[in-house]
Amino acid sequence: MLTYITRRLIMLIPLLIGISLISFLVIHLSPGKPTDVQFQFNQKVSLEVRERLEKLYGLDKPVLVQYGEWLKRMARFDFGRSFIDERPVTEKIMERIPITVTINILSLGLIFLMAVPIGVFSAVKEGSFYDRAMTVFVFVGFAMPTFWLALLLMKFFGVTLHWLPVSGMRSLQFEYYTFWGKLADYARHLCLPVCISAFTGLAGLSRYMRTNMLHVLRQDYIRTAKAKGLNQNRIYFRHALKNALLPVITILGLSVPGLIGGSVIFESIFAIPGMGKLFYDGVMSRDYPVIMGVLVIGAFLTLLGNLLADLAYCAADPRIRYSDEKQES
Repeated sequence: MLTYITRRLIMLIPLLIGISLISFLVIHLSPGKPTDVQFQFNQKVSLEVRERLEKLYGLDKPVLVQYGEWLKRMARFDFGRSFIDERPVTEKIMERIPITVTINILSLGLIFLMAVPIGVFSAVKEGSFYDRAMTVFVFVGFAMPTFWLALLLMKFFGVTLHWLPVSGMRSLQFEYYTFWGKLADYARHLCLPVCISAFTGLAGLSRYMRTNMLHVLRQDYIRTAKAKGLNQNRIYFRHALKNALLPVITILGLSVPGLIGGSVIFESIFAIPGMGKLFYDGVMSRDYPVIMGVLVIGAFLTLLGNLLADLAYCAADPRIRYSDEKQES
């Protein structure tokens, strides 16, 4: 297992380099330059000043030369300085990344805790009213745009009922709260973003769980267990559930990119100071170092999530672990 983990970690390096190269080329092919954005409201700036600023930023060099210089800095974990405020990009990302990671972890936990029971009971009660109702719920979840749902919930819970805040991470009186008051304030601010982030993933994963559970329940060993008179709960939750979870674990790992990409939408809507909001502001201002820094960190978290999903798959299925040990020997 240790050899497998080491090999996967080494493979992350060329993958990250390839992702960074494609991202670097794409953002430089997009129309507009950082200097255009900075001086678009000041028509008195001369062309000489713009050229001098482009030379200062290194934008006058060929794209591949710029990428080579950026790659050398990235090897030292230095993403450069922001074109907007001259702050180190690493410092700006480290300020924002805990918020985004916290929201994504809470979303993944909520997805798993709700999708598995919904899928299992839909499979066990196939064709019932519950199963049909959950099917409608799943199709609604697939079809509903995230930004539209966010605006609806903000209007209902924030503006109409005044139950939940609709922006930011803290209240104005946050500093005067007790420890538990601060914790409750964070929970109230995170409630809507986490639920919206998990809604689409919940719909898809519950459908996968139902399909896998139905497939397992039709296996011969399940029929044998029923014929022996074993308890129904023992059959469903001890024998069938573990095997039905195997594909779901992989799909849960593959949902990490969608959550990180979706954070750009709901963090912008709710004005949450996370990586998604930082990335959006960087794109709007053509801040290349910030864009590249967020893209690389997001790609790393995605690849790490897939690795953890594979490790969880090996832990859930002893046959995979045995085949890996056999191959190593």
